[in-house]
Amino acid sequence: MLRTLFIADLHLCQEEPAITDGFLHFLAREAVRCDALYILGDLFEAWIGDDDPNPLHQQVADALRALPAPVYFMHGNRDFLIGKAYGRASGMTLLPEEQVLTLYGHRVLILHGDMLCTDDAGYQRFRAKVHQRWLQRLFLALPLSLRQRIAVRMRDDSKQANQHKSQIIMDVNAGAVNATMLRQQVSVMIHGHTHRPAIHRFALQGEPAERAVLDAWHARGSMIQLDASGVSLIEFDF
Repeated sequence: MLRTLFIADLHLCQEEPAITDGFLHFLAREAVRCDALYILGDLFEAWIGDDDPNPLHQQVADALRALPAPVYFMHGNRDFLIGKAYGRASGMTLLPEEQVLTLYGHRVLILHGDMLCTDDAGYQRFRAKVHQRWLQRLFLALPLSLRQRIAVRMRDDSKQANQHKSQIIMDVNAGAVNATMLRQQVSVMIHGHTHRPAIHRFALQGEPAERAVLDAWHARGSMIQLDASGVSLIEFDF
């Protein structure tokens, strides 16, 4: 097969069954024919704990586990609480927030992408707070019904806050991109989060570099394919 696939920002939820159907079709049509599948965060719209009995979670876990290729998962800003129990149930290997891959002769850095949006100071403060382990343990110890109410409130607050932010602030910072790629010694980066699909080609210390950005799944699907020829951004109907 000699190709690896990357997806992100599906935001699966029970309120959007067409996206779930599209994802299951993608697994059966595309992911079944690859060397590996990498999910770069926000697979789900929200995650309040591995103990949530939402039937959608089990449906997705069963479909992922049935894939012949390995599946790797990187946390997003919506589902950063996915834990080892769901990783085992779905057969996914959980990755750190940055991972360097060497595939088909390419050295590639993958990440969700929100940490690159350094111009959004308010979001970065929020991100630092909710990634504190003690706070996560405290939240997961709450009754499930209370966690559900908190999650709904947080999503509503996030939507309201984003309405007053410029698109530039919510995009990645070029300096943060360059610094991260130089630190990891890569010339190719793949990420999601911003919902701005593109392959950006630029010079990094005088050498050619690429940043491939995945789109969110709304009316169509989005994937990046990596093979010996490089990265390709592919959009497709459900």
